Amino acid sequence: MSIVDRRRVHAPPPASATIEALRGLGYSLGAAIADLIDNSIAAGAGNVWITAHWSGKDSFIAILDDGRGMSSAELIDVLRLGRPGPGVERSPSDLGRFGLGLKTASFSQARRVTVASRRNSAEGDAFCWDLDHVAQRDEWELLQGAAEGSARHLTALEDMESGTIVLLELLDRVVPTVEASDPMAHSHFLRQLAGVEEHLAMVFHRFLDGTTPDLRLFVNGRDDSHRVRAWDPFLSRHPATIATPIERMNAHRGSVEVQGFVLPHRRRLDEAAFAKAGGPHGWTAQQGFYVYRNRRLLLPGSWLALGGTRAWTKEEPYKLARLRLDIPNTADSDWRIDVRKSLADPPDQIRPRLRDLASYVRDTARRVFAFRGSAAPTEDSAVTYVWLPAPIGRTNQVHYKINREHPAVQLVTEQHRDLKDAVEGMLRTIEQNVPVQRIWVDAIERGEIGDRADPAAVKSALDIIFAEMIRDGRMSARDAKHQLLMIEPFHKYPELIAELDESTEGGALDA
Repeated sequence: MSIVDRRRVHAPPPASATIEALRGLGYSLGAAIADLIDNSIAAGAGNVWITAHWSGKDSFIAILDDGRGMSSAELIDVLRLGRPGPGVERSPSDLGRFGLGLKTASFSQARRVTVASRRNSAEGDAFCWDLDHVAQRDEWELLQGAAEGSARHLTALEDMESGTIVLLELLDRVVPTVEASDPMAHSHFLRQLAGVEEHLAMVFHRFLDGTTPDLRLFVNGRDDSHRVRAWDPFLSRHPATIATPIERMNAHRGSVEVQGFVLPHRRRLDEAAFAKAGGPHGWTAQQGFYVYRNRRLLLPGSWLALGGTRAWTKEEPYKLARLRLDIPNTADSDWRIDVRKSLADPPDQIRPRLRDLASYVRDTARRVFAFRGSAAPTEDSAVTYVWLPAPIGRTNQVHYKINREHPAVQLVTEQHRDLKDAVEGMLRTIEQNVPVQRIWVDAIERGEIGDRADPAAVKSALDIIFAEMIRDGRMSARDAKHQLLMIEPFHKYPELIAELDESTEGGALDA
């Protein structure tokens, strides 16, 4: 056969097998509903109401919005797979790309998907993808109207001037085929719904935030108590959060904006704030870059395969490090955004700068974590710390030594010069037997090692050292207090220092 005169063969994919394959893209329920809400935002919706009704195998989920709605022709077109495709020029605010999101997200959770819409009070229309019907005929056939018994779930649209509702039924990927009375299945359904709320609060937090938000989401209700509250991964309004300046980088298909955040140490947060700031997946898992496109979160916490000789991994010392990274929707191909909007790979052009910025944020976060929320020691640090890092030879290893210049250590060595060798031996024994591995394992398993300092014990040590500092007029009480504010661990207890008794015998009072 001549290569030039090859015959053409029409080879459309089998409908049933293709749809079943698309169901396996790996959407979670939260990610699937987020993709459906993307379409609501693109349609100009200000409100989206999510109804999740439990009824065993007859359970359903409906997503209703007050956007501009669609005509019958537009509705059919949007339900075609691949329309509009990735090559179509989109508006700067469009959140789609492949023309698959509504379909693949819906198919991933349900075997029957009905979409109804109306515009400007005109009579609406509805079309349905029924995967059992597709499997039976193996044809790409949409069905007009809702299935028998399903129209009652679409009635909310009748009271709206414009809007769209997506109805997901036969939720075989969400609930098993069980009776509605099964308490374990019902509990599983409710847990998934709670996960959906957390996911939406994270993905759309920049739309949901503020007193007059661009978008309001409601779950199983319409009053304010059912409204989804924004989850800010950066704790950007907390006074102890460290934020780097915003930096803009020019890339091939549009500029990129980056800002780093070091979140407050646990000791700066109450229990409720600490638990909330951990996010849906916990503190360690939530570290890294947060990649946004048009303010919509695509990737919640990843180091984007950046690093030095090996790619950075998520480790406990860096759990306070998070970076906001905004890309335009014109750069989808450069960043290799996938169908589920869950992967992003930065172009080589800006990877070195992203690595440098992330390295700075990671180092700062490690210091805040290691020094329990206080400023980490540097070469010109004013704080005198108990433990100091000491490199081992020319290796990258580090061990920690007790600071011989610490006032508590000096107090003992000066008062017991005859025991100098014994004291030094004791300090070295402590240094050489710090249970580093045990501490590390406990930190990973429990998320944090609690403060061991007992305020009463701190006060007792503080009284002894303060009395020694002002004994025989060596130092004024005011100067001694000022110096104690720069000595670990006393610098963490300014209220105890303020209460010190300046009339201690031998002390010198300032006029």
